[in-house]
Amino acid sequence: MITHIFATALALVAFLGGLRLMRSGFERMAEGRLARLIRTAASTPTRGMVTGAVSTALLQSSGAVTAITVGLVAAGSLDFASGLGLVLGANVGTTITPQLLNLNLWGIVLPALAAGLALSLHPRLKHRPLGEGLVGFSCIFIALQALTSALRPLAMAPFFHQALAGAGRNILLASLAGCALSALVQSSTATTVIAMALVGGHMIPLEGGIAISLGANIGTCLTSVIAAIGTPRPAQRIALAHVLLNTMGVAAFLPILHPFASAVSLASASPAQAVANANTAFNAICTLAAWPFVRQFARLLTWMLPDPRTA
Repeated sequence: MITHIFATALALVAFLGGLRLMRSGFERMAEGRLARLIRTAASTPTRGMVTGAVSTALLQSSGAVTAITVGLVAAGSLDFASGLGLVLGANVGTTITPQLLNLNLWGIVLPALAAGLALSLHPRLKHRPLGEGLVGFSCIFIALQALTSALRPLAMAPFFHQALAGAGRNILLASLAGCALSALVQSSTATTVIAMALVGGHMIPLEGGIAISLGANIGTCLTSVIAAIGTPRPAQRIALAHVLLNTMGVAAFLPILHPFASAVSLASASPAQAVANANTAFNAICTLAAWPFVRQFARLLTWMLPDPRTA
């Protein structure tokens, strides 16, 4: 039992470490220009959505992109409506890694690891960030395989089996667990991957895994909330928008979770793939539903958080 717990913890640490290394490498490739690129590209709410999706897909952190957005809006470099577009796009971009990890990438991962190690040790410093990004990506794929293997025997223990089964049957409890775990590890991607491993190993039902991944979208809002503390009102509204959009989306999907799970399972080759597909579909549907009303939503948030001088 202790061995399996240690192996699970080690695999999770390796996954999070790989995720951070990949994010750090790609951030360093931008050499501090990321905020400037985002500000230039996100001149309208629609362009902001595309920019948010692409930048989050590269960094694999909707929290990081939202935090950058909070900073840009606080500095007056980005208008509030365009910032909302970035938040909407970030929710879609963060679903890319779970989709990639569900593919059989061993033919790519091992060469990428070798190339990443070579570039990381390259005497020319400009090649090292790309090397770190490749090593990080390879690590998260390898760690996912290790996590799946480590969780399976652990879940067969009576206590864990009962706890997982209970959480999996109660979708509200599962979504709260996903929210808490995502807030703790500051990664909705990692939480979704854990849900994929549990469902793929038949440790919890599909509905429970999807509920965990949906709840993870709320927990990851903690980064933007922390980033908004002490900032001007427009920046605080961005953080509030992130929380409201994800919370309202989860609240809308939980009552229809069973038919939603049935629908995504029909288009999925495996239960783990169904969790990844459900996470992508959820964020895409919520983003597209909110897209036409970005400016109206901006006015609502202004009413909810008015400027101090007009309050």
